[in-house]
This record gives sequence, C-alpha cells and structure tokens, in this order.
Amino acid sequence: MFNLEHCKPDYNQVKKIFPILLCITYCYTAFAQKATDSGATRTIFAYGGGFNKEFMQYVIRLTKKQNPKVCFLPTAMGDNANVILAWYATCEDLVMRPYIQRTYVASYTEKKSFEENLLSMDAIVVGGGNTLNMMAIWKAQGIDTVLRKAYNKGIILAGGSAGSLCWFQGGTTDSRPKELSIVKGLGFIQTSHCPHYHSEPLRKPLYFENILKGKLSPGYAIDDKAGIVFENEKYVRSVAADDKSNTYYVSVIDGKIDEKLLPVGEILK
Repeated sequence: MFNLEHCKPDYNQVKKIFPILLCITYCYTAFAQKATDSGATRTIFAYGGGFNKEFMQYVIRLTKKQNPKVCFLPTAMGDNANVILAWYATCEDLVMRPYIQRTYVASYTEKKSFEENLLSMDAIVVGGGNTLNMMAIWKAQGIDTVLRKAYNKGIILAGGSAGSLCWFQGGTTDSRPKELSIVKGLGFIQTSHCPHYHSEPLRKPLYFENILKGKLSPGYAIDDKAGIVFENEKYVRSVAADDKSNTYYVSVIDGKIDEKLLPVGEILK
C-alpha cells in the first residue's frame, strides 16, 4: 500500500528555497514587464552595401516621424572624415536632422555619453568597414549594450555591409588579411547574414560552404542595392534601390543548399 507519510514536505527545506524561488519569480516578472511596457516595435533595416539617398529616405519613412533625428555610426571606418562628409552630403536634401557618433575621438570632454546621445535618436545608421574592429570597440565602450537598449526602445537600426552584418549572429567578413573569415555579430536577428552577395565573387560560394558545414546558421543574403526590414526579429519585406538587386534566404534542405528568392515589394525612389 502507498504510504502517505513519504509525501509529507520537508518544511525546513521549503523555508530554505522559498526566498530563492520568490526572487526568481520577481526577476522574471520584472523582466517580462519591462519588455512589454513600451509596446515598441523593434525594427532593423539591413541593406547589402553602402548607404545611398534612397536607403536614407527609407530610414526616415521607417521612423514615422517628421524631421527625425538620425545618427550615423562610422566606427567600422575608424571615424573616417571622408565617410562622414559623404554621409552629410547624402542627407543634405532629406527631411531629417543628421548626427554623428564618433568612437575613436570620444573622450570625457564630450557633453553627452554614448547612451545619452544614441538613445535620443529616432534612427541609428551603421556604416561599413572593418566589422571585427567595430565589434571589439563597441564591446570595449559598452556601445553594444546601448544598441540593445535602442533596439528595445523602438529606435530604428539600419546599416549596410559591416552595418548590416552586425545585427545578425554572424557571417563572413574581410576584416582580416588574405581571406574572408567568420565574425560574430550582436545577434539581434538570430540567423547568419551575407552582404555584397553578388558584387563580391567569393561571398556567395563561401556562404554556401559555411552553411553546409554548419559553421554558420541559415540566413539572409542581400545584394548591395537591396535591403530587408525585420520587425520583432521576423522578416517583414524586401526593398531595393533598383530592379536588378534582390534578397535571399539561404538554408539546407536534404543536405543541399536551398536559395530562396525573396520578392522585392518596392523599388525605392
């Protein structure tokens, strides 16, 4: 016969673990509440190559604001002055307020912290360049954490090349000498990514190989003049600056690469 005596709880043990369980429950509830309080849509616009007027106009549209504040983050190019000038020239005729967040020359003399500046923006655009160096600097400066806060706040995140690769789990980069290598991103989008899909001959075959071998997860490949919008970590739409550029989802089916063309819903003008 089943002995109910064995089912009696050990109240001394319960007293010991109850505060721990209570703390875990409180922390989980607080985290879940914080994640849902703002009700903000988390949005990323990743394009395959460098910025252009069409892409910047689209970033403005995504903010759904008049005369939005848009900050350019040129870390991957070492805050190169020519790149910064090109950014201002691209935005000159657009209805927006352009800003720059430098990281190489930032110091205690700056009036605002990285967090104060970036979290005051409506959109943040990340430039191309050396992805590996950019990720290292962001981590050292705590910018990776700030960008996560911006993402959760609903600030539009955008960029191409290194500026698109950074939002994903990882992909291939030309950040090291001699050959393309794998670099880890921030992982806001939990897939891999390949920029410059057709413009650089080595990108596509290496992307296929890394996915087949399991070095990279399946993911999104983007031509230089095309882009993808993600909302709350999900694919929403593809756009392009011309009728020759496309976006793709690359995965493995039955041991073979499957390249799925994602229809471009809008040609940006």
